[in-house]
Amino acid sequence: MSGPNTDYDPVEVTPLKAEEVEAARDAALAAITAAADLAELKQVRIDHTGDRSPLALANREIGALPPQARKEAGQRIGQARGAVAKELGERQTVLEAEHEERMLVEETVDVTLPTDRVPAGARHPLTTGAELIADIFVAMGWEVAEGPVIEAEWLNFDALNLGPDHPARTMQDTFWTDPGTDHLVLRTHTSPVQARTMLSRTPPIYVVCPGRVFRTDEYDATHSPVFHQVEGLAIDEGITMAHLKGTLDHFATQMFGDGITTRFRPSYFPFTEPSAEVDLVCFVCRGVGEHDGAPCRTCRGEGWIEWGGCGVVNPRVLAACGVDAERYTGFAFGMGIDRTLMFRHGIEDLRELFEGDVRFTTAFGTEL
Repeated sequence: MSGPNTDYDPVEVTPLKAEEVEAARDAALAAITAAADLAELKQVRIDHTGDRSPLALANREIGALPPQARKEAGQRIGQARGAVAKELGERQTVLEAEHEERMLVEETVDVTLPTDRVPAGARHPLTTGAELIADIFVAMGWEVAEGPVIEAEWLNFDALNLGPDHPARTMQDTFWTDPGTDHLVLRTHTSPVQARTMLSRTPPIYVVCPGRVFRTDEYDATHSPVFHQVEGLAIDEGITMAHLKGTLDHFATQMFGDGITTRFRPSYFPFTEPSAEVDLVCFVCRGVGEHDGAPCRTCRGEGWIEWGGCGVVNPRVLAACGVDAERYTGFAFGMGIDRTLMFRHGIEDLRELFEGDVRFTTAFGTEL
């Protein structure tokens, strides 16, 4: 019986020859050094450490050797593969660092350049303006009330002491819905919200009512068939015109700055008695009538700007809405939000607020 073949010479296996292993190792190290970027290094890794690489194929041949020859061959192949793996790791670190530095240079973004992206949009100044006004009154302890834009004729007119023959009921001022027998209109003011509030609540009442209103006006630089109003209503015991004056002075100061006060001019409104027009001290010339040595263009040299209407709530309106006119009194006021914004920001054409140009809207930012 024959014994093991102790005379087998491992150098006869070509891939395991020392010079072949060294050549494969040196070729791998040279390719690693020559790799200029991570993509080339990835290909080098496949070529020289993959399953079909020379060193991987040589490693498979070790199993064919007799036991006494495997140790030396295994050490030779292991050292070569270890050297290649070490060099790969070091080269990977260097190339990754170079890649990051190159990205910082090549992909730098100049944030001061104009963007070519389509802007997503912005909050409309009428929206933020209405919210600012509401916040002013909420800070005073008032509440915000809302109502529908399609309103009953009785709430829009009759409850507010506008009789059947009042000119505001005609087609010249009011949008009526079809059929006319429904007695529905697009509200011509936000005062119906005041009527709804008095019908549903018990005094004391302190509410502010911002919203859209509709009138058959021509569309031009100062008029629109759709515009925005804010109305205030206070119903309590002992309410006087003095409370109204103080409230509007505070409102004007918050909207236009310190030192801006109001004045009342006698007027007539069916739903208030007495009634007054509200004027603002001109916020440009501060009531002087001149600005930069010339008549003030904002107030036309008068020192005052017309702002809105106000007055003590007519007892007939209180009675129509179920409020005891013998016990309670109140005041009401109304201003155009659009007109207020035009004053506040120097907008000369009302149409700019409605044409939807985001270049106009974004100039106001997200808050006023």
